[in-house]
Amino acid sequence: MANLYPYIFSEDAKRQADFYAQALKGEVVSVQTFDQAPGSPPEIAEKVMHLTLQVAGHIFFMADAVREPVHKGSNLNLVLEYRSEDEAREAFDGLSEGGKVLMPFEKVFWGAMFGRLEDQYGVTWQIATEHE
Repeated sequence: MANLYPYIFSEDAKRQADFYAQALKGEVVSVQTFDQAPGSPPEIAEKVMHLTLQVAGHIFFMADAVREPVHKGSNLNLVLEYRSEDEAREAFDGLSEGGKVLMPFEKVFWGAMFGRLEDQYGVTWQIATEHE
């Protein structure tokens, strides 16, 4: 068995993690910056080397992209499935703030509530409730 942790590279990991913590009622558990790593160049000293975010019972890792720019893509969606519609709707509304709704949060043919959005940082999320 293995644990799977989404690792999000960002242009501003602290700000993006704070947004997720607020939108999903979570918390930033730890932040390490490059100034803590021996031999790191001074120009990236304050950049985030590793950040741990806990939201919705899950751990996400994040870091500032320092070696190459962030390229937003369509090949990955993060999915959060909730037991209650209220929790799911609150997460959807929080994450969509400043972003773009791709599919409204509503009842779908398979019996769940479901919506899809791109947040203000270009990350695509699917928010759902458990199947009836």
